[in-house]
Parts: sequence; structure tokens; C-alpha cells
Amino acid sequence: MGKFLIKFLLTAALTYGLAQVLPNVHLNGFGSAIILVIVLGLLNATVKPILKIIGFPITVITLGIFLLVINVIIIKLADYLMSSFSVEGFFSALILSLALSLVSSVVDSLVD
Repeated sequence: MGKFLIKFLLTAALTYGLAQVLPNVHLNGFGSAIILVIVLGLLNATVKPILKIIGFPITVITLGIFLLVINVIIIKLADYLMSSFSVEGFFSALILSLALSLVSSVVDSLVD
């Protein structure tokens, strides 16, 4: 439980930092970053598998690049669901999605 909490708080802190650095990404505060991490976790657990199944043929044709589009859809869904978080444009959501993937990998490797 301790490792999970450390990973969760580090991910929220780094997500807040990314929102401060990346253009066209707006987050109201650290509390919003915590909620964003929860929302993204729920969307990744529920909606993303469905999108992967539906988009499987396109993913095969594009050799996996369509998975980036699915990540952007998840980010834009979080934007739609949260009033304290906004991402303007496809490319800003793509950059945020790539940065969050990198941050999550770093946090996982540091904590484990």
C-alpha cells in the first residue's frame, strides 16, 4: 500500500509539473492533479480496453501508431469530464499523453 501511495502522489506531482510546463495544458492546482490521475486511471481501466478492441484493425494497419490516438482520446475525455483540467488541441493532448507515459515509467522504475 505504501508503494502505491508514493507512486500515486509522485505521478500527481509530476502531472501538475507537466501542466505548468506544457503549452495549452491547464490544471487548477495540485488537488486537480490528484483528481486527474484518478480520472485517467479509471478511464484507462474502463474505456481504453474498449477503444483498443474497436480500433484493433486500424492499430494493425498503422503498426501500432493508432494507440497514440487512443491515448489522446483518453486525455480529451478527461478534459471533458473535469472542469479544472483542459487541453487545447490534438497535438497538446498527444504531447501530454507521451509525457505522462514517460513520467509513469520513470516513477515505476524509481519506486520499485
